[in-house]
Amino acid sequence: MKSYMARPQSVERNWHLVDAEGKTLGRLASEIARVLRGKNKPQYTPHVDTGDFVVVVNAERVVVTGRKAEQKVYWRHSGRPGGLKETSYEVMMERKPTEILRKAVWGMMPKTRLGRAQFKKLKIYAGSEHPHQAQNPQPYEVR
Repeated sequence: MKSYMARPQSVERNWHLVDAEGKTLGRLASEIARVLRGKNKPQYTPHVDTGDFVVVVNAERVVVTGRKAEQKVYWRHSGRPGGLKETSYEVMMERKPTEILRKAVWGMMPKTRLGRAQFKKLKIYAGSEHPHQAQNPQPYEVR
């Protein structure tokens, strides 16, 4: 019996539409990362991009549990001495609500060339409108 290995030419890519309204940030991010990597398909192959495209709407309505809304902090560094910058969850939600979900999903993806290619299939929008109607994304229910 031979093992099945998916080939990049034979992968069928679907478009999924995820509504983030009222969903918990980490649980939503892990499910999106699973779909981007293709782990929801029976033909998943670790070294081939078998994942689907994911369109997330209502990213500004994602929720966090506990006191994370007051306590969570996002850091970034410019690479220069003294270049560490902090942004709280509340400020990030006001300025860039899509970045919160983007950073959560990025943390769950592999940090390789394949992971970066899979991550590019993620499209996040703060409101309920998106420009991907032509691709006919199918609603995807997050567990």
